[in-house]
Amino acid sequence: MAQHIGIVACSAEGAALCYRTICGEGADYMGRYAHPEVTMHTHPLSEYMYYIERDNWEGVASLMVSSANKVAQAGAQFAVCPDNTIHQAFDFVIEQSPIPWLHIAEEVGKEAKNNSYNHVGVLGTRFLMEGPVYDKLLTMGITYKIPEKKERERINDIIFDELVCGTFLSESRQYFKEVINTLKTRGCDAVVLGCTEIPLLVTQKDSSLPVLDSTRLLARAALKKAVT
Repeated sequence: MAQHIGIVACSAEGAALCYRTICGEGADYMGRYAHPEVTMHTHPLSEYMYYIERDNWEGVASLMVSSANKVAQAGAQFAVCPDNTIHQAFDFVIEQSPIPWLHIAEEVGKEAKNNSYNHVGVLGTRFLMEGPVYDKLLTMGITYKIPEKKERERINDIIFDELVCGTFLSESRQYFKEVINTLKTRGCDAVVLGCTEIPLLVTQKDSSLPVLDSTRLLARAALKKAVT
């Protein structure tokens, strides 16, 4: 019997991609049309942004724990969060959570190590790129770079003005391609799509570097945990 997966969502587009990946790829493990039970809960993104913009990560954690309690009450045996930025609150969350969690950056790091990537670029919100979430890679012997300040600001605007709203523009895709090219010239051997909406805009064919799709990697890790 597969374990019941809880999804603690934040922004809708990334959470939907995580959910679709779990359900769509579940058949690879469990047979046609099959996948583990999945329960998802999310507070409005506006509530998360209230705390994020005030650098109040304990407040962010309170929302994540609230969702964890709800999915646990529905039967979930462990949780995943398809949002990189709010993993900055992870240490507060696991102290209070009724169920265990997978950490998105750890799952990305495992994939990087499996592919012998040593120096990756990280793309995401400015909170993510300038924050400590992907310091997890350093503990795994993987170094990382982030884009320059003006690039970070433009990427952040694209994420919050377009991607989280389900808007995917060709000019924004082209901008990401240019940033990835720059990261390649700076010595990166792969790039982390560290906002869970970026994979909806940028795919491997758009990238001059191998991509580490944080959304799908987390979903696949959840599937493997659920069925083993």
